[in-house]
Amino acid sequence: MSDELSLSCAELLTSTRSVRYGLDLDRAVDPAVVERCLRIALQAPNGNNRQNWRWLVLTDPRVRADVAEVYRAAFYERNAAALERPAEPSDASRPVLAAARALADRMHRVPVLVIPCLEVPGGRLPTGNQAGLWGSLLPAAWSYALAARSQGLVTAWTAVHLDREREVAELLGLPPTVRQGALLPTAHPLRTTFRPGPRLPLERVLHHNTWQGTRPA
Repeated sequence: MSDELSLSCAELLTSTRSVRYGLDLDRAVDPAVVERCLRIALQAPNGNNRQNWRWLVLTDPRVRADVAEVYRAAFYERNAAALERPAEPSDASRPVLAAARALADRMHRVPVLVIPCLEVPGGRLPTGNQAGLWGSLLPAAWSYALAARSQGLVTAWTAVHLDREREVAELLGLPPTVRQGALLPTAHPLRTTFRPGPRLPLERVLHHNTWQGTRPA
């Protein structure tokens, strides 16, 4: 069963948050709803319409626990220095780190873990700019997050486990040609109201025509 929401396009785009604390860890997620969201995600753009994305949906408690264990190890390894540093009242990143830690500690209890993947010839990522490569997967992953929100579910975009990508690949039996792009914990929310997140004003990040904002002579 889904809790499909009636949201305008703007509401959907501005209220799809990375939810880390507010995941209902005790309520099951209908696999049919997850597949419905993935079918929507498959309409995302991808290079030359190759559709070389692949999706892993993890629902088995043992599989989720194994992946979560690797995720936690990667999280604590990556953030060891930040976690040991005394908290400063002016440190705006501290609440985000605390929420990320809470998610890492409870990852094994999230009812569904979705891992979007990409088939890469030879399994080797190209050197230099990889925007074109990941542009064939990440828009679809975000479309999944949006679709999940529209169905009354919430997700959290994370990629910490990629620090130990091969360990997860071995756990899941991925062939060498498949590379992971993200991890999307999926659950029902403990609350249903979400507001737009804090962002810099557009004027701080917008440039017209050139970086200096002036038209070339």
